[in-house]
Amino acid sequence: MGDRGTNNGSEVTDFILVGFRVRPELYILLFLLFLLVYAMILLGNVGMVAVILTDPRLNTPMYFFLGNLSFIDLFYSSVIAPKAMINFWSESKSISFAGCATQLFLFALFIVAEGFLLAAMAYDRFIAICNPLLYSVQMSTRFCIQLVAGSYFCGCISSVLQTSLTFTLSFCASRAIDHFYCDTRPLQRISCSDLFINRIISFSLSAIIILPTIIVILISYLYIVSTVLKIRSTEGRKKAFSTCSSHLGVVSVLYGAVFFMYLTPDRFPELSKVASLCYTLVTPMLNPLIYSLRNKDVKEALKKLLEKKNTIV
Repeated sequence: MGDRGTNNGSEVTDFILVGFRVRPELYILLFLLFLLVYAMILLGNVGMVAVILTDPRLNTPMYFFLGNLSFIDLFYSSVIAPKAMINFWSESKSISFAGCATQLFLFALFIVAEGFLLAAMAYDRFIAICNPLLYSVQMSTRFCIQLVAGSYFCGCISSVLQTSLTFTLSFCASRAIDHFYCDTRPLQRISCSDLFINRIISFSLSAIIILPTIIVILISYLYIVSTVLKIRSTEGRKKAFSTCSSHLGVVSVLYGAVFFMYLTPDRFPELSKVASLCYTLVTPMLNPLIYSLRNKDVKEALKKLLEKKNTIV
């Protein structure tokens, strides 16, 4: 059966995703909540991509990055949400070994790519505000494509390493993963292998990923704040800050949730699940809302797109 122990990781054929430890009657409420949030993710991110692709005024580096951010949010939430919703109705709550490895690989790929993409977006705002005369030269189409491709490449390399490290472990204690999706820490908890080397490598990998992106974001915003404070007009400062506030909001929500989850001790798995919810579902839902509500160009483009559809109808 799914929770029977095994002596070797290669003999494992499936795992059980325990999910949220709540009363069974609350599963319907959780299913409806997940369904609502996932529907908003689909609507918001597909809508954002459609607006950016159809409006020529949004053919700029900032919106090129934003379109890719929506694409990433759409896909990594889709790796998690459908399976979680199915498990609310499933008695076995099982996921195959290959399915678990695939889920971890894809989620790690997209979440790491998002971190690097957010750093690229911070650099874009730095150039736009601190070196506006050189913006079109420095943020060329080719360079923007290289930044986005680099984000996906770093995500892929990181994901290959993390997934390989995790699934070379032996799972002989249990097959029950105390989480609602396959993630590294819950899988480590059910392993009977020596985790010292694995954890050292995982920590080093996380540091290599997180530190450079945070440093780029912090340095970019230090220069941005310094430049904006030198602007004499209140209107000019307000306009400059408004172009960055949406990005800062997204960065704060994502990194806040990630840090909270990884700083939560293993003896509080339910807190880790709540933090995971924030960056697997809440952040992808909020990102299009943050950018559309606080961005005049996006609101105008969305209005124009809706008017065009109404005219066709």
